[in-house]
Amino acid sequence: MVSPSIPTTAEHIINEARIFQVLEQAHAPDDGELDEILAKALELKGLDLAQAAVLLQARGEQTARVFAAAKEVKETIYGKRMVLFAPLYTTNMCVNDCLYCNFRCSNTELKRKRLTLEEIAAETAALERQGHKRILLVLGEDPRTSIADMVAQVDTVYATRVDNGEIRRVNVNAAPMDPDKFRALKEAGIGTYQCFQETYHRATYATMHPRGPKADFDYRITAFDRAVAGGVDDLGVGALFGLYDPRFEVLAMLMHADYLDRTYGAGPHTISFPRLEPAPGAPLANDPPYKLSDEDLKMVVATLRLAVPYTGIIMSTRETPQMRDELIHLGVSQLSAGSSTSPGGYVEDEDPAEAPQFLTGDHRTLDRVVRSLCASDFMPSFCTGCYRRGRTGHDFMDLAKPGLIQKFCSANGLITFKEFLLDYASPETRAVGEALIVRHLERIPDEKMRAWTREQLAKTEAGERDLYA
Repeated sequence: MVSPSIPTTAEHIINEARIFQVLEQAHAPDDGELDEILAKALELKGLDLAQAAVLLQARGEQTARVFAAAKEVKETIYGKRMVLFAPLYTTNMCVNDCLYCNFRCSNTELKRKRLTLEEIAAETAALERQGHKRILLVLGEDPRTSIADMVAQVDTVYATRVDNGEIRRVNVNAAPMDPDKFRALKEAGIGTYQCFQETYHRATYATMHPRGPKADFDYRITAFDRAVAGGVDDLGVGALFGLYDPRFEVLAMLMHADYLDRTYGAGPHTISFPRLEPAPGAPLANDPPYKLSDEDLKMVVATLRLAVPYTGIIMSTRETPQMRDELIHLGVSQLSAGSSTSPGGYVEDEDPAEAPQFLTGDHRTLDRVVRSLCASDFMPSFCTGCYRRGRTGHDFMDLAKPGLIQKFCSANGLITFKEFLLDYASPETRAVGEALIVRHLERIPDEKMRAWTREQLAKTEAGERDLYA
């Protein structure tokens, strides 16, 4: 990515007037118009704002056609793999006062905690014992946490290894910072930098973030520009659905993605769509201003998949197992599993005074999530090959946009899944998993890649680890 001058305001990134104009003109599509929009989407060329706005209003029998198209686009680009990860929260100390968050600084009931490096190592070891290979390190915004502390935390995760376990890729969710600090994180070996705008509607943003550094809308939305200047080329965007009109948030995310693609030659590596869930110390979270129904959430996910086909779409454990099982068919490509959203939550039983950032809906273990995915013919993947082969940023997009990335994803996913089955799976999960590997191996279209993958699976069975293309 080439970094132009770093902007300081958001007007050239998010044009609210344009979004409202598109929404005002949008209408429910007739069957002919829906045919045209879906035909374009199936060419893997994405959708413009007007087309996405129309798609969001599809109803009745039309929804099944939208969902089918989203499923086809996802499988064309990524196949039926599902990347698995877990978040690791390092602190619940925060200088911000976000009205929807249990960690907000004005919550005097919360027992505050900042993990030591030894505690981070213990959390990492617990995740490795589950079988995780990639984590999202959630760093929060505590003034006492310096960039040197952040680098030390990343280093600690990478250095912690239990038996055959190791974390091969650390992605980071952190507050916006300046380019030199992003450069330090990049040099520490982070993968994707994730930063949610929460809401792209400026007035609502001001209401929801009354004080703290996060109150600066412009500094937050230009975080990715500074990240690119610091050498970070994999970026993860997201909005917290429930704070403002979900149609606005979808179009704003698409506008943000388009800005990144036009400016830096690579759109976001991931998009997240968390729904506002109850949080013990945040009354607003219990009664979202713009509650998003299950059916509307499905349309949001399907629309995102069709509008930005190349990006990974992340679903967290905020959703119930039933909802997650439905959404994986509509475009989701990454799942958190076996997750805790409180610092120390993987090692210690959660104390009510040490409540999580928000309440989760899916409490299944990683093993159970894996087994459920196998039952739906999805391939659980713990692959981190693209990061280590340098297939990031613009290079990743060159492979993802035309659907070529699946060549690597299928092979690497099967190999990492084989590792999980051998090292961590229950007997029940291993049985269904081995059968799934046989099926998916035969679906690799390239004969040479299929033969290579078969060889790597045999080496893995014999005890070798971390094989990837």
